[in-house]
Amino acid sequence: MQAKGEFEVTHIPQQELDIGGDASVGHSRFDKRFHGPLQATSVVHMLAVMSPVQGSGAYVAIERIEGTLDGRQGSFFAQHNGVMDRGTPSLALTVVPDTGTGQLSGLRGRMAIEIVEGKHFYTFDYELDA
Repeated sequence: MQAKGEFEVTHIPQQELDIGGDASVGHSRFDKRFHGPLQATSVVHMLAVMSPVQGSGAYVAIERIEGTLDGRQGSFFAQHNGVMDRGTPSLALTVVPDTGTGQLSGLRGRMAIEIVEGKHFYTFDYELDA
């Protein structure tokens, strides 16, 4: 199954971390509101590192999403793993296994994010246990 829609993001900077070296490391919080087949809110906690080389860095994050997916009520966690290699991005955003609650119990899937002209869009390919 697939759900596609738009979401808004509010960035709430937390703190920069000093762990040594030439790279900068920061912690951020993001609050999201999803629209479309996924009607939900979420909170994301992210750790990011930016290399001193322009356009290179990475982030990891855990996101708790709560609401409805195609009319099914519940919540689940997602894990983000993003890398920017000299301007070339890659992102894996995956449902954490066995974190679905309510009618989203047994949820598995992957989400793609696209930003077009400042707007955020998601494509969520997912399965639910029968």
